[in-house]
Amino acid sequence: MLGLVKSMTGFGRSIRSNEHIKVTVEVKTVNHRFAEYHFRIPRSISNFEDKLKKKLNEYIKRGRIEVFIAVEGEGLTNRKLSVDWNLLQDYLQYIKEIQDRFQIQEEVPLKDILKRDEIFSIEEQESGNEYMEELVLDALLEAAQFCVNMREAEGKALQQDIRSHIEKIQSTVEALRQYAPTVTLQYANRLKKRIQEYVDLQLDEMRIVTEVAIFADKADINEELTRLDSHIVQFNRFLNDQEPVGRKLDFLVQEMNRETNTIGSKANDAKIAAEVVELKSLIEKIKEQIQNIE
Repeated sequence: MLGLVKSMTGFGRSIRSNEHIKVTVEVKTVNHRFAEYHFRIPRSISNFEDKLKKKLNEYIKRGRIEVFIAVEGEGLTNRKLSVDWNLLQDYLQYIKEIQDRFQIQEEVPLKDILKRDEIFSIEEQESGNEYMEELVLDALLEAAQFCVNMREAEGKALQQDIRSHIEKIQSTVEALRQYAPTVTLQYANRLKKRIQEYVDLQLDEMRIVTEVAIFADKADINEELTRLDSHIVQFNRFLNDQEPVGRKLDFLVQEMNRETNTIGSKANDAKIAAEVVELKSLIEKIKEQIQNIE
């Protein structure tokens, strides 16, 4: 079964509406080590942010998730006029006293009194639209699905590219396995030739065998190649998983890099050193791509 490798980069947008309100939801994701949520939503729906987060987590398991929600329309709030009757009574009383004391005949227009914000105020109360939560949730899930579709499409491209790099690594490991035994033989021949150049006597074969054995033990990379084979098998298996695999792949890449460094430290041969450089280059390319896998 082909795995569902997903990128952590995606975007989805959805608009839902009824006769009263219009809801716009945008979901944007980028790479992150964990699942980190950032909501920008109206105060009127902040009370069910946790519910939205739990639903979103069913679609997106890892990454920095930014959610923007806008709610527009009539009927979102109820307006209520509030009057400070005690203060109004004081105003009217003092106005009458001023008129009496200074014999002012002019009446104070009612409109001037109505302009006093400290007396009259309009309070907005949430209407508690019973359909708002359902609309927001529907829009969120649709936007999340669009975002997931984009993550899956980019994930397929990443998966194909990573597989091509893994195949090259596997070929390089096999080439090293075929070539490695010749390094010891070449060392033995060089050792014999060097001794013959400086010693005009019969060669001490036992001494040569001992030296070659010591060299072969130090330069043996079979164990590292075997572990690289195992990592490659695991890597391909993880790429076929249906669950998020980014962290698993990241761990394997670290292990592959460790084995490659060990081979490089043991290498006493120009060809092996060149293959190690190639391996490290391929592993680094995979590492960069894995940073964006869920």
